[in-house]
Amino acid sequence: MTDTSSVSFRHVTDVEKVRQLLLDIHVEVRGDFGLLDRPFYAVDRFDERLSSYASRPGWEAVVAEEAGEPVGYVFATPLGPSTAWWEDMKPPLSKDYTRETGDRTLALNEILVRAPWRGTGIARRLHEELLAGRAEQRVTLLVNPQTANGRLKAVYESWKYRQIGTQQPFPDSPVFAAMMRDPLRP
Repeated sequence: MTDTSSVSFRHVTDVEKVRQLLLDIHVEVRGDFGLLDRPFYAVDRFDERLSSYASRPGWEAVVAEEAGEPVGYVFATPLGPSTAWWEDMKPPLSKDYTRETGDRTLALNEILVRAPWRGTGIARRLHEELLAGRAEQRVTLLVNPQTANGRLKAVYESWKYRQIGTQQPFPDSPVFAAMMRDPLRP
């Protein structure tokens, strides 16, 4: 395993300070997996989603760097009272479960690590670095259960997430496994 002890983490709340970096890593990583020809993963569609997420109160990104070189990133947004996050959930969840206040649930929108650092624990460190400073009670994410023959979903399960349903939030997106980690920090 590669020594990653020199990796540092930078918290960012202004997307314009890291937009191009996030786009570049998206293109590199999604390209590694042959996904850029799928409309949902196209860079312009990702940039649209990034703009939407970053426009919401509480958006935050954490960028990992080693010797000034970007390693990967994670970003998330709290779910506000008028969120559409739960609308396409199958099976539908109770109103009590999906009631949002802006500080109840953090939606982890994206986490990517560049190839030289995959398998080193950086994704987990990015994840935990983001959560360490958050006040929300729980964190949710969507993962394509087909990715890496289910291994990516299994990684999230090892991080104490559990599947609570499925959803397809965009017409061109995969059907994702919706996962929850409750409480935010086990």
